[in-house]
Amino acid sequence: MTIISNGHLWKYSEFIENKNFSFDKSKILNLLSKKDIDEAYLSISNWENYSPTPLIELNKLSKELNLNKIFYKDESKRFNLKSFKALGGAYAVEKITKGNKDIVVATATAGNHGRSVAWGARRLGLKCKIFISEYVSDARGQAMAELGADVIKVKGNYENSLIECIKQSTKNNWQIVQDVAWKNYTIVPKYTMAGYTVMMKEIIDQIDQNKISHIILQAGVGGMAGAMIAGIARYLKNVPITLIVEPDSAACVMESIKSGKIEKIDIKKESLMGGMSCGEVSLVPWEILKNSVKFCISLPDDDIAKTMKFLGNCSFSEEKIIAGENSAPGVISLITSCENDKIRERLKLNSNSNILVIGCEGDTDKEMYQKLINQ
Repeated sequence: MTIISNGHLWKYSEFIENKNFSFDKSKILNLLSKKDIDEAYLSISNWENYSPTPLIELNKLSKELNLNKIFYKDESKRFNLKSFKALGGAYAVEKITKGNKDIVVATATAGNHGRSVAWGARRLGLKCKIFISEYVSDARGQAMAELGADVIKVKGNYENSLIECIKQSTKNNWQIVQDVAWKNYTIVPKYTMAGYTVMMKEIIDQIDQNKISHIILQAGVGGMAGAMIAGIARYLKNVPITLIVEPDSAACVMESIKSGKIEKIDIKKESLMGGMSCGEVSLVPWEILKNSVKFCISLPDDDIAKTMKFLGNCSFSEEKIIAGENSAPGVISLITSCENDKIRERLKLNSNSNILVIGCEGDTDKEMYQKLINQ
């Protein structure tokens, strides 16, 4: 191994197998229906400037890891928002407002979801209120303000911003468009997830669907991971091996899968993987993830900057890929799994494997991106 090892050991923190694994397509499609998924694709594919994002082969990396193919879904090219989240929040805004221009939409966000909601509101000529925690960078806040949203900074973490969003929205009769579900609040997160499934429809149109043997999915609150698994149930004939990757400081899906019920994590230190630094899995995706995820892995922040740099300087593929800090974990977890003989064997990674990883964002915070790749 030349590029990736070079005396460097790629790190993971924990790896587990789900003892309750059973992939039941009909059960999954009861939770996020075929109708929900198909409607989302029909609607989003007709939006102005819609085009499928590229699926790039990481051919240099697959050669080095002795794998057949690694496909990288490059969401940095999603509309002008540089993130898969463009598909979810904006679609949920469209579904719940149904052309009513008097509705004010509101959300709490760490960045990308809020941009999608703000963009969706601007598309439809609606007012939008965005609540962000004090830890969200000024650049991310500015990006939402530039889309016409009122951005409200809240002291404390993401959870505090969500509490404030719910409080003010209830008082002012604003419509909350959140990607997190809680008791009696599941319809909007479901629409958001339906939007994300568009990625899986594009992927199967881009490659022969039976080629995918493994899928690695990032989890924060689990929305994207749950949506992609619903996409597998909807579009794929085979069931690939699924691996969920999370920051070790916020592995809420892993901890929940270990115990079989939702576990809340007390995040002691925010991860560099900011969009994945979530303390609790959301209700709707949890119902999908709890049985249909085969493996979970958690990572420290150590290899994030290095991976972003390698993707950007064509070390892994023929093409330069602008990958944000939340795009790196899929690639890191694949490398570290291949370097560990036991994990490699359990995941059945070999020269016939075709792995799909999700490059879920580009440089959504340009300043942070430059800082990390220059490390």
